[in-house]
Amino acid sequence: MESNKNQHISLSDVHESIDTTITQPSKWKKAFSFFGPAYLISVGYMDPGNWATDLQGGSQFGYKLIWVLLMSNVMALLLQSLSARLGVVRGRDLAQANRETYPKYINYALYGLAEVAIAACDLAEVLGMAIGLQLLTGIPLLWGVLITVLDTFLLLFLQRLGMRRMEAFIIGLIFIIGLSFFIELVLARHELNFGQIASGFVPVIPNEAALYIAIGIIGATVMPHNLYLHSALVQTRKIKKDHAGIKKALRLNVLDSTIALNLAFLVNAAILILAAAVFHSSGRHDVAEIKEAHHLLDQLLGTSLAPILFAVALIAAGQSSTVTGTLAGQVVMEGYLHLRINPWMRRLMTRLIAIIPAVFVILINGEKDIDSLLILSQVILSLQLSFAIIPLIHFVSDKKTMGSFAIGPVTKIAAWSVSLILAYLNIRMVAGQAINYFESSDNMFWKMVILISGIIFIGLLLITFGFPLLKRMHRTISLRLHPEAVSLQSLSIPRYQKIAIAFDFSEKDKILLSHAIGQGSSGSSYILIHIVESVPARIYQRESDDMETRKDKEHLEFYAKELQDRGFNAKAKLGFGNRIKEIVHIVKESNAEILIIGGHRHKGIKDWFYGETIESVRHELTIPVLVVNV
Repeated sequence: MESNKNQHISLSDVHESIDTTITQPSKWKKAFSFFGPAYLISVGYMDPGNWATDLQGGSQFGYKLIWVLLMSNVMALLLQSLSARLGVVRGRDLAQANRETYPKYINYALYGLAEVAIAACDLAEVLGMAIGLQLLTGIPLLWGVLITVLDTFLLLFLQRLGMRRMEAFIIGLIFIIGLSFFIELVLARHELNFGQIASGFVPVIPNEAALYIAIGIIGATVMPHNLYLHSALVQTRKIKKDHAGIKKALRLNVLDSTIALNLAFLVNAAILILAAAVFHSSGRHDVAEIKEAHHLLDQLLGTSLAPILFAVALIAAGQSSTVTGTLAGQVVMEGYLHLRINPWMRRLMTRLIAIIPAVFVILINGEKDIDSLLILSQVILSLQLSFAIIPLIHFVSDKKTMGSFAIGPVTKIAAWSVSLILAYLNIRMVAGQAINYFESSDNMFWKMVILISGIIFIGLLLITFGFPLLKRMHRTISLRLHPEAVSLQSLSIPRYQKIAIAFDFSEKDKILLSHAIGQGSSGSSYILIHIVESVPARIYQRESDDMETRKDKEHLEFYAKELQDRGFNAKAKLGFGNRIKEIVHIVKESNAEILIIGGHRHKGIKDWFYGETIESVRHELTIPVLVVNV
């Protein structure tokens, strides 16, 4: 585990927000307190992108690619367990660990790739939701795509309900998907060939087209954004920090992952088997589109229930995936860039990045070849995988930071084998596509673009692998969202009895304190306010107990102690989640007579990103508000 001297730089955004140390009446209830994160992860393994690859694989090659699903699931289970291990032991998510390990230019590249992966994932969710809405209601696909903008605010609503209710919502959608395909298989039971299903577990790649689909299946199953997200979500569980407590948390998280990901495997296998049984066996090897599969189910199974269940499950898959995609985007942006923006703005940005290419494709090509865009999104995801997996393996193998919880030789060999397989498959696929293009085209410009892109891709891959091994180049970058608390001895003091001051923990805090003290007298008391805005603080509000919360509390109490040492009456008050509501609540609760708040002079689009705190707070309060331009 990490030394104490490094703990202060590990500001985990989602850490210890659900207390699992409370005594429970039974071991099962104790174990259930750990269950939840993997179910949020598992929805990414059955999103609409999986449907496109599973349907195409089943219709074209029958049951022959079932083994790819099984292999992908085993890979996913191994990698997600490593991601959970990183979060539990080191108290960091993958983005934070990358930021403190790699140099700035590599981190910017890794951040860009992570955002591309999230956008590709969201593209699959947008198209899946839109197709599902069209199949169920008959509305044009373009309208369905535009309607998906509205679910931008779904996550915000679920966050208000709390983490447990959010997990229950996701599990409910997973149940709908699983039940729908169970009924589909029952309806298609006479078409199933169990002997061929068993033979599908024997590894074989019939041709290059199968390889492309196989890589798409892997990309749709093992998703890079899930590795970032899982390492953050496991930290929502507060555990005992001794060896036994960490060991127990790791064991229960592996169990949680095993159950959740096996459920996802069964759903994916059901989709592929359904396609093989209904389409491939009837000679329809050309079924490559979700809409075509939906229409043919009615004809081939002889019941209208089958296509209805298919559409309902598709909508549930898209809706469940959109929640986890947003959370992953927040973790990646805050971990790499320390950029914290309003959640609805983050969600809207991600959704628009996905909607724009979908709208362009529909406007240019119409509604044909939409499933090709789905499969392409999954191949893009697969190409990003190595850039998440390689650093993850490095981190969980490092005994200096993981201590006795560093992975052993067998796990290390298995993890690196998975990484090599994925890298080989991706390079082989890209090289094959590039060679075909070079042989069929005379366009030198695009040939140079492809060649340069390939060199950059391989070069970045080698740097990502080799940099952590070069100890002399290894450096630690602070992950603190705020600088160290500064001494207040040098205050220049420039009168109310109860004065509230809202801090943002910047180098301008001393200016706010100076003006606040200037408004008071010898008998004045000062209420020091700071609002924690991390992901768990937004979800769990006052129940949040993550690392950022604790460090912010220490920071605020440091200021209060320094004021007390100088003879002032000072008290620290920490708020959680919504900045405006919490400042107003604390000011009113403390009966403050004046509020001192810093004005950073944002205007225009910056107000959209960072929020218009001062104006909103001023309208909510009846006491004077002194805005100090800093």
